[in-house]
Amino acid sequence: MPNSKIALITGANRGIGFEILKSFINDGYTVIGTSRSQDGVDIINKSINDSKSKGFGLILDVKNKDQIKEINKKIKEEYGNVSVLVNNAGITKDNLLIRMSEEDWNEVIETNLTSIFRVTKEFVKDMMKDRYGRVINIGSVVGLSGNAGQTNYSSTKAAILGFTKSLAKEVASRNITVNSISPGFIATDMTSELKEEQKDALIKSIPLSRMGLPAELANVVKFIASDEASYITGENINVNGGLYMWKNIIFL
Repeated sequence: MPNSKIALITGANRGIGFEILKSFINDGYTVIGTSRSQDGVDIINKSINDSKSKGFGLILDVKNKDQIKEINKKIKEEYGNVSVLVNNAGITKDNLLIRMSEEDWNEVIETNLTSIFRVTKEFVKDMMKDRYGRVINIGSVVGLSGNAGQTNYSSTKAAILGFTKSLAKEVASRNITVNSISPGFIATDMTSELKEEQKDALIKSIPLSRMGLPAELANVVKFIASDEASYITGENINVNGGLYMWKNIIFL
């Protein structure tokens, strides 16, 4: 079996992505994290270096096909083939549909969805040759529930579910699992910018009456990447404190 401890996390310099990065570092992985900026790369490198772990940060615009190929080449030269891919990078450009520009629609689709196609296509080829791999796509509760003002973002997160299930069927025979994780409201720097009354309203809508912690989500990602989860594929795991639950209809 190839080195099963080489993980690539996109959008790893802040929030959920950064917590996932730290979780893999603590579990002994060689970790490569990407960011769109040099400042972000510096944050990633500091975390890796402070822990005396293997890995590095890289600048990556997930919309750039050439950059995706370049980072794969660099990772191979330094450590070998990526065995765990976490597609986390994403953006929001919120607005009501009637006010949303075509540019904002396209940018969110390109960054949140098309990039997953491009990044996964590049790295899953090596996983297929190695006959081992884990692909983990970070979705969102709004991909299941929808959310006013986020037709673009919600569309990408809903599409990730179909992408995940379809790819899981394509690569299962090569010992590659493909799963998605849909977080609800997680306490990050993004949610910290909300006004107190907004936070209170959100928390009231969550059955567990609190926001999730980034570490709680990262622990689920780490589990799905582990050998203990080797029989789980094509699944979406909700980590949302009960904010959204599938309702079963029972016919009597």
